Amino acid sequence: MAAIRENTDLTTTMTLSVSNIEVVYNSVILVLRGISLEVEPGKVVSLLGPNGAGKSTTLKAISGLLRAELGEVTRGQIHWGSERLDGMSAEDVVRMGLVQVIEGRLLFRHLTVEENLRVGGMVYQGGRHIRDDLERVYHYFPALAKLSRRVSGYLSGGEGQMLVIGRAMMAHPQLLMLDEPSLGLAPMLVHEIFDIIRDINRQEGMSVLIVEQNARAALELADHAYVMEDGRIVLDGPAEQMRENEDIKEFYLGLNQAGGRKNYREVKHYKRRKRWLG
Repeated sequence: MAAIRENTDLTTTMTLSVSNIEVVYNSVILVLRGISLEVEPGKVVSLLGPNGAGKSTTLKAISGLLRAELGEVTRGQIHWGSERLDGMSAEDVVRMGLVQVIEGRLLFRHLTVEENLRVGGMVYQGGRHIRDDLERVYHYFPALAKLSRRVSGYLSGGEGQMLVIGRAMMAHPQLLMLDEPSLGLAPMLVHEIFDIIRDINRQEGMSVLIVEQNARAALELADHAYVMEDGRIVLDGPAEQMRENEDIKEFYLGLNQAGGRKNYREVKHYKRRKRWLG
């Protein structure tokens, strides 16, 4: 635990503010249509919504990864504290302390677990604290310590997800952005990984912005949540309040008003019935 206490520089006092941004791909395809959201210091914020809603694009707009996909922020602003992020390169955004874990568990598959972590550690002060940072990551992910010499291409989905989060932690993020960390994982593994994310947030004071289709797991983890559809924010509020929202229960948690499991075959026009779009 000593290594955890020594890393107080991870605790952030900075707020992420996304103000009315629009994102266009290839100069013609409008994907985000005036998105605004905030991540306050040390808070966990979940971004929910169906496939194609613009959740991943929102993260890439923040992290500077849009350029690699011919996308750009054409309106609005993104601030990290007093610093404006839109227009920055992805490398500069990482240096500011914002790190995105991309969907798909992208690893250097020919390298071992520890070699992958060491690559992540080179971002922070040229890798001068790698030994301490490895100890810190292994504290949260004991499974990775046991697998440290294994070639990462042979990891399971859950082990790979732990590794990409651990590698991101090696860069000392103040805001960790996670894109669909539960994708393709068994429910027990999802529970385990979300518990670890909660521990990281509480012990490190690290802010977390998580894009997730597993609304139940995301709302149990989050302090605040936003719902996106068709490139817009259609609903937001404290996570506890959102868990009790009848539309969230029905359309994202799969429960009807009596608390039973919703039969979607009986709902032919459910999008039209959403009260927040009425």
